[in-house]
Formats: sequence, C-alpha cells, structure tokens
Amino acid sequence: MSALDGKVAIITGGAGGMGAAHARRFVGEGARVMLTDRADDAGRELVAELGDACRFAHHDVSSEDDWARIVSAAVDVFGGLDIVVNNAGVHWTKAIEDETVAGFTTAFNVNLLGTFLGIRAAIAPLRARGGGSIVNISSLAGTTGLGWHGAYGASKWGVRGLSRTAANELGADGIRVNIVLPGAIETSMLPPDRTGLGDARFARLPLGRSGQPSEVTDVVLFLASDASSYMTGAELVVDGGSAAGPPLTPRPPAEHPGPASGAAGDVER
Repeated sequence: MSALDGKVAIITGGAGGMGAAHARRFVGEGARVMLTDRADDAGRELVAELGDACRFAHHDVSSEDDWARIVSAAVDVFGGLDIVVNNAGVHWTKAIEDETVAGFTTAFNVNLLGTFLGIRAAIAPLRARGGGSIVNISSLAGTTGLGWHGAYGASKWGVRGLSRTAANELGADGIRVNIVLPGAIETSMLPPDRTGLGDARFARLPLGRSGQPSEVTDVVLFLASDASSYMTGAELVVDGGSAAGPPLTPRPPAEHPGPASGAAGDVER
C-alpha cells in the first residue's frame, strides 16, 4: 500500500512551488487532493496533469467563507477529509522601518489567520473520520530574528504557537497538528540574491546548498501519513542545517596545543 491510500487532503497554495510538489507526491501516494490557490490558471494546469484524483478551487485563505466552501467541496467530492496542509503563504523582505501597516496586515492575514481558519474549518470533518493530520508550514524565519523579515517572520512565529495550542486541544479527537519549518528552498519565494554571491550564498550552510521543494514534501508526507501517528505538536526543520549553529570558522590544526600547564581539571588560581 502507498502511504496515503484512501486519504483525502486539502493543500492550500498548491498551484506552484512547494504546494505543487506536495500535491504531485500526495496523488502518487494514493491520496485524493483538493488543491487550492489564487493562481487559477496554474492550478487548473496542475489538476489536468494529475487527473481525477485532484480537483482545483480558487481560494483566499484569509476568507472564512472560502474555507467553509473548500471544506464542503472536499467532503462532497471525495467523501470526507483526513489531511489539511496549510501551505499557502506570502513572503517578501523589507526592513521594519520600511514596512507598512497594510503589508504587515497582509502577511498576518494570509500566513497566520489563513492557518487559523484552516485548522478551525477542518476540525469537524476530521473528527467525523475519527481523527486526521494537519500540517502547518512555518519557516526558519519563525525560529530566529532573521533580518528584513519583520512581517513574514512574526507571522511564522505565530504559526508555531497556534499549532502547538491546536495540538494540545485536538489530540483527544485524534487530530494531530505538526509544523514544518523550511529554510532556503528553491521556489519563487526564495529572496533574490543581494550579496553578489549567486548560488554560493548558501555555501556556508552545513549541507552547502539550498533545498528542493521535494525535500520539504518528504517531511510533509511523513507528518500527513500514519507513519507519524504518535507525533503532534512537533516541529521538523528542513533547512540544510541553518539552525544548527553559526557558520563554521576554519578548522583548527590537529596539533593545536591544550592547556599550557597543569593536570586536566586543574583550575588556575
């Protein structure tokens, strides 16, 4: 059996980038997918590629009415709901000094309010199936004070807190809520190079490169599937090692001297 045989999933922001990678893999693993996005043409093209196991619907994730319509459509078309991947997001880089109230509000409405509405709309149909999995996409910017990411980073920090609370509240219903935190992934949302280094700007990460959408999909699939049945409130980082620590300095020589004098454990007085 494939990992998602018989499962029904909603994937938001699914017309391109990571969302499209998730949709392709989910269908390949036996799921039926309600793909949603505001990019109608790209969404319809992907559904044409994936066939009858996938449907597309235009979706503003910050709209409560849209969420009610999407969940109802998934249940009506596919007979229920087992998985929600809150993948839709907006991203830009801007100094706090230059950010606007409108920009800050947009980031929160899509990235955080959209995730809240998705969780809330999914509770009843997931409960009706005896439980299910919600996977929320945060970001490396939601783990540290990443410069020029004031609005985006704050919204993604919020996704983490909201997800932990939802995991606590919904566990008794068999509804698991987990978080994926991607780092530099090769999609249209990856900020353009301002360093002059080009592809080399990620060379100092422990893995020495940016990531591919499929590498995030592998983790999303795991959390969506029954393979992670005893996980909720978990945060899985997919960042090439960005969060492991600061970039390495040059390796010290093997013959680097130890203490100048004194036995091990001695304390200089």
